Amino acid sequence: MINLDEPKKFRPLVSQAHQVAMNMLRPVSRTYDKGEHEYPRELDMLASMIDGLSESGAAEGAGANGVGRGDDAKAKERSQASGTKNGANLASVLSIAEMCWGDVGLLLSMPRQGLGNSAIASVANDEQLERFAGVWAGMAITEPGTGSDSANIRTTARLDGDEYVIDGEKIYVTAGDRADHIVVWASLDRDLGRAAIKSFVVPKGTPGMRVDRLEHKLGIKASDTATIIFEGCRVPAANLLGSPEVDSKQGFAGAMATFDNTRPLVAAMAVGCARASLDLTRDLLAQAGVEVDYDRPAQNQSAAAARLLEMEADWEGAYLLTLQAAWMADNKVPNSLEASMAKAKAGRVGSAVTLGCVELAGSIGYSETELLEKWGRDSKILDIFEGTQQIQQLIVARRVLGLTSAQLR
Repeated sequence: MINLDEPKKFRPLVSQAHQVAMNMLRPVSRTYDKGEHEYPRELDMLASMIDGLSESGAAEGAGANGVGRGDDAKAKERSQASGTKNGANLASVLSIAEMCWGDVGLLLSMPRQGLGNSAIASVANDEQLERFAGVWAGMAITEPGTGSDSANIRTTARLDGDEYVIDGEKIYVTAGDRADHIVVWASLDRDLGRAAIKSFVVPKGTPGMRVDRLEHKLGIKASDTATIIFEGCRVPAANLLGSPEVDSKQGFAGAMATFDNTRPLVAAMAVGCARASLDLTRDLLAQAGVEVDYDRPAQNQSAAAARLLEMEADWEGAYLLTLQAAWMADNKVPNSLEASMAKAKAGRVGSAVTLGCVELAGSIGYSETELLEKWGRDSKILDIFEGTQQIQQLIVARRVLGLTSAQLR
């Protein structure tokens, strides 16, 4: 039997996150959807509450443990020797899913909870983890000519004395205007290909870095999405995350550790948004006299009930894959395959479920009477950023078939 209940140790955290989603995020969700680029002031108090819980040890931060890398067999052996555990990564995906039951855009606007924070957790050394503790970090990867192919990054970082000089343009930077630090992906030497791509922490206000514009978007409007220009932007050499050495044998693996950590988090966002749609649609169907019976086969029920059951079954698959990827990270088992599987499944399911719920609810689903149409818009980005659906399927295929990026494009 598959147990879909969260671990007992996390139930208070999940309950608290759900209460926040229901009582703080959901009530202002429509307000900040209409007021695009308006900063949600309510989040300042919420961020302070989360900081207090983290300091007391009552809560664990998003991606705080990073992802174990290296030989799979050795990692599993270490995990078995020390005993499996449910840690920060699993806590993160569970709480993120609950918060996105309230509002995805507002979750992405949370101070000190940016995707760049997970990048720091995955790649930074011990000194950097301590130095950058408490910052709010956005993550700058995508460029005008480089979308899903992160290995083709054109932004450069040139070493000059004890500083790196960064030049380039980044687009679609989540929290790019509000975050106080930006994790920038840049190449040390474009002739060396993927292996030369490193990430750098750039404090906001650094000369040579400027926010060029904010984007108008289909969904997650509460979250600011910026274009950032780097022109002769100097940062200390110590702000390069991890090792500055270019290891052609390791290739892109160091940079990809970030994705192994963040993709389950994005999958959790899709899971939470889809769950919100399913819960509301079930209630709307009940009000219309359509009851969903979980003790009878779907084919023996109304078409609407059968469709809802089908979507819930698909949702459960995405949920379990997301938990698996996070659990593996907590136990230092390399999870590149599982992280991509979770992101691919949850991203696709999120879009299918939210739009399916709009259809089932009819005119109510399409209007602004309820939040269903908003969730349909919000969920689409979760199938795109942190690696599109197509890229995730390509990564999964390579891993399963044992092929390199050169062998399977």
